[in-house]
Amino acid sequence: MGVLNATPDSFSDGGRFYAPAAAVAHGLALAREGAQIVDVGGESTRPGAEPVEEAEELRRVVPVIEGLAAGLPRVAREDGAPTATISVDTYKSVVAREALHAGAGLVNDVSALRADPQMAEVVAESGARCCLSHILGAPHSRHPQPRYEDVVDEVRAFLEERLRFAVARGIAEQRVLLDPGIGFGKTPAHNLQLLRRLEELVAIGPPLVVGTSRKSFLGRIAADAAGLREPVGVEQRLPGTIATNVLAYERGASVFRVHDVAPVRDALAVAAATLAAHD
Repeated sequence: MGVLNATPDSFSDGGRFYAPAAAVAHGLALAREGAQIVDVGGESTRPGAEPVEEAEELRRVVPVIEGLAAGLPRVAREDGAPTATISVDTYKSVVAREALHAGAGLVNDVSALRADPQMAEVVAESGARCCLSHILGAPHSRHPQPRYEDVVDEVRAFLEERLRFAVARGIAEQRVLLDPGIGFGKTPAHNLQLLRRLEELVAIGPPLVVGTSRKSFLGRIAADAAGLREPVGVEQRLPGTIATNVLAYERGASVFRVHDVAPVRDALAVAAATLAAHD
């Protein structure tokens, strides 16, 4: 899953793809690199980010999705895989509905259908896939000292409950993906515990999405290893991104939400070949 931020305030790329033409070009490039899902977001959900009004979010994402829907069928994939699915990263039902009409096939809702009571209906009626994420509190909430008795047990219970909710609202279980929400209301220790015990979340059943790409806990780990006082910058977090995704793959994750598609794809290919040879 390639990350496409059509925002001016993303932590990871600083608004480089805010203009629709730049966003579409980048999305097509992610597909050429091997992304099977291109995840378009018009609102940053990092802690402390400013919420975006529906009209503005629509203005940001709908032209990009329309451009990708027109361009993706013409993308020549090196690996021969089918054209990428377009995903919309939103927790607003109005935005999801318009994005699906524009050509998206997956709704990536960080609130797990909690923020907007109409979201489940929109997804169910469309037949689209959806990704349900664990997040402590609401999007944009700051949690400087999040606490869990057992972060893995609590995230698992949350995801199981949201899966039951989705199915009860008419969303077929086989169309659901689950995301433990690494970095959302979790300390670095919580993030590492989730990665270490990922098999317990994979056991829920639906495909598990892992989103560690360029996140701050990787910058902190790299800085500690180098004896630096401040976390290393976003552009220096690719090694940590690759390491965490390979570990997640070995533990059963099957969808990897990343900014740097090509190097992570190559690393996962090596990991898959190694595990197959071992078997």
